[in-house]
Amino acid sequence: MDIIKRYLQFVKPYTKQIIITLMIGIVKFAIPLAIPFLTGYVIDEIINNQDLSQSEQTNELLWIMGIMFFIFVVVRPPVEYFRQYFAQWTASKILYDIRDQLYIHIQKLSLKYYANTRAGEVISRVINDVEQTKNFVITGLMNLWLDLATILIAIALMLVLDVELTLVSLIVFPLYAFSVKFFFGRLRSLTRSRSQALAEVQSYLHERVAGMPVIKSFALEEYEQEEFRRYNGNFLNRALDHTSWNAKAFSVVNTITDIAPLIVIAYAGYGVIQGDLSVGTMAAFIGYVERLYSPLRRLVNSSTTLTQAIASMDRVFEFIDEKYDVKDEPGARPAKDVKGEITFKEVSFSYDIDDEAVLNNINLSVRAGESVAFVGMSGGGKSSLISLIPRFYDVTAGEILLDGVNIKALTTESLRNNIGMVLQDNILFSESIRTNILFGHPDATEEEVVAAAKAANAHEFIMSLPDGYDTMVGERGVKLSGGQKQRVAIARVFLKNPPILILDEATSALDLESEHYIQEALNELAHERTTLIVAHRLSTITHVDRIILLEHGKIVEEGSHSELMKKQGNYYKLFQVQQLGN
Repeated sequence: MDIIKRYLQFVKPYTKQIIITLMIGIVKFAIPLAIPFLTGYVIDEIINNQDLSQSEQTNELLWIMGIMFFIFVVVRPPVEYFRQYFAQWTASKILYDIRDQLYIHIQKLSLKYYANTRAGEVISRVINDVEQTKNFVITGLMNLWLDLATILIAIALMLVLDVELTLVSLIVFPLYAFSVKFFFGRLRSLTRSRSQALAEVQSYLHERVAGMPVIKSFALEEYEQEEFRRYNGNFLNRALDHTSWNAKAFSVVNTITDIAPLIVIAYAGYGVIQGDLSVGTMAAFIGYVERLYSPLRRLVNSSTTLTQAIASMDRVFEFIDEKYDVKDEPGARPAKDVKGEITFKEVSFSYDIDDEAVLNNINLSVRAGESVAFVGMSGGGKSSLISLIPRFYDVTAGEILLDGVNIKALTTESLRNNIGMVLQDNILFSESIRTNILFGHPDATEEEVVAAAKAANAHEFIMSLPDGYDTMVGERGVKLSGGQKQRVAIARVFLKNPPILILDEATSALDLESEHYIQEALNELAHERTTLIVAHRLSTITHVDRIILLEHGKIVEEGSHSELMKKQGNYYKLFQVQQLGN
């Protein structure tokens, strides 16, 4: 199966550890196989041996039991420990590697993917599905082979005792094989369906926990409870379908494996009555049949476990196979000594192939160090335009040049390293303020962090907090006000110190006092940088070098504030409306 071959690529580096674990496991499983043989020997060669005196029987029994106690008490425990330890260590390392690879993949997926996919769905695949594949390593690559080895060793010992009785013991094997193939063929699709239903529950829960303030503010608790029951009920139905089919499989297969010892007891008992078989051999065989069919029952469990693991592998590799909408072209080179000149040539863009274009034939040149503001009604294409510069999305047609070089010819990492962004809703991570500022430059010194915070007008409020720079901000910065979050985000960009600055409605949701502090910090930040601003409040961009008015994805007016006001066109009307509204 291709899916297993792909998974084995993650297993390959640990082949040596798996072989060692298997060798230790064979010793561990082989030791108990001595017990039925020992039972037969004690009955036939000691208890029923008329040639030995009672004291000789006792001495031989003590000797042989002393040896067995040594093996089981002294030898077997460390063997069991190392088998368990190496098995879990190897499986955990493989899962670490898979999750590490998945996180690299997650960071390469475009914003388009995340716009169309629930976060909980991604989390479910990285956590739940990857964890399920651990069973493939433990069961499929270790326990399965150990159980098969146990069966082969048991059959070999049984053949030494009695060939005919061994063949009788194996008479139900064909029925067992048929039932496993029949029942577990469908289990994979049922398991996959159940995993998908669980992912939907997790996705729903993830969204609702994040949006709990909205639920409470609208008093939607009862409605949301019903919605959750719908998702949870769907998972329950999928789980019960899976459980029902699994139970049928176990009932049939276990019945077959339970019949085998009865056949052996009947046949061996008849042999003892006829004098063709010793009591010790019969006792040994009954012990071996149990040790033969116990691994077979475990193999049924293994079949269920492996089916679940393979279904999870399907989901993991389906996620890994998601294509990158934005990726480095062959031969892409790092962006060096960036001046900040940006040119749009005949740029058009739509979010999906079948969607209407949100930008149409944009031609625009921004000089290095120039400040340019993009204004217009919502839906005009302002945010879409600036999202193309760091290649959050790629243009549908045309090209964007940075210092005369097509940005697709530059590595995405180096391109974004030269761009600093402050958004309307900046995301802070649920760590300390210091850690959030360090996202701008992880290797920065404490002095540089403080300097960046001071430049962003954030140092004073940070020091007023109980733990200063060590204050934990909560998920998405919930413990800070909107203005404080923005100032931390601006400090992050100050620390990065990029030649290009993008401000996407960075002050539109703030009160006047916060806006004053932030506007002051932004003016300082924009000094001698190429600055692109998406603005809602036109009063905040009257000072910029140039203003671009976008409507329906097209540039309709362009010029400085004073030039556009003199034209008395659409910008003039928009400005007048905002002034009247204030």
